[in-house]
Amino acid sequence: MNKLRLGLPKGSLQETTFELFKKAGIKIFASERSYFPSCDDDELEIMLVRSQEMAKYVEDGVFDAGITGYDWICESGSDIKEICELLYAKSGFRPVRWVLAVPKDSKLKSVKNLNGKRIATELVNVVKKYLNKNKIKAKVEFSWGATEAKAPILVDAIVELTETGSSLRANNLKIIDEILVSTTRLIANKNSFKNPWKKRKIENLSILLKGALEAFGMVGLKMNIREKNLDKVMKILPSLKRPTISRLTITDWVALEVILQERTVKQIIPNLKRLGAEGIIEYPLNKVIY
Repeated sequence: MNKLRLGLPKGSLQETTFELFKKAGIKIFASERSYFPSCDDDELEIMLVRSQEMAKYVEDGVFDAGITGYDWICESGSDIKEICELLYAKSGFRPVRWVLAVPKDSKLKSVKNLNGKRIATELVNVVKKYLNKNKIKAKVEFSWGATEAKAPILVDAIVELTETGSSLRANNLKIIDEILVSTTRLIANKNSFKNPWKKRKIENLSILLKGALEAFGMVGLKMNIREKNLDKVMKILPSLKRPTISRLTITDWVALEVILQERTVKQIIPNLKRLGAEGIIEYPLNKVIY
């Protein structure tokens, strides 16, 4: 049987990634300490590794494909093929940012003030390129963790990953510049992507995962409505496209089906009821494929 060697992120992205795959129709099973989860797709051979290492392993052919952040692709400089962007992070469906931050009472106002200063970060190569671009000479040192706690005692500034900025604020730091905006990516080994079977399998994964992401926060709504009230109903129903309408065997009645944001349902359903809609059914969606 053909197998696709797939690397998935171990750590902060793991739970969200497993949830995404489940909505895509692929159930992954892993014990807490396991690096080799099983799944219900016999054509996938999965291993968990840190996102920071993923692009290099994909470039070297250890994995045919993998999921990692754009930030770690840039940091590693790996020669891989980007298949698609998957807009999710550990705490939501938004990009993450790498920012330059200093203590709130620091006199450092911008990157121009960093000549001769010391910066701690995990994203060393990207930060060095950023400083070179701004013609600044500063010492960039790798941080093994707890980066926010290092300024101002150990370093003058940090470059750290943030989604909401809450951790930086809690450590009395302020952002003075944004260095990189990153999203999660599905990537592939270039040689693997030349293999027809692996190429198709990777493309199939891309379609399913993007469809699962599109479905987050969306629900389907079905109802029966008198034809004379159809225009009024249409005016209050947002939709990806036009609702699907089909005739019922009962004279002057139609069935209507629509996809909409879940957050709007609680406002719409009472209005639909007032317009005479019957048999209203709300159902969850796993995938929305455009």
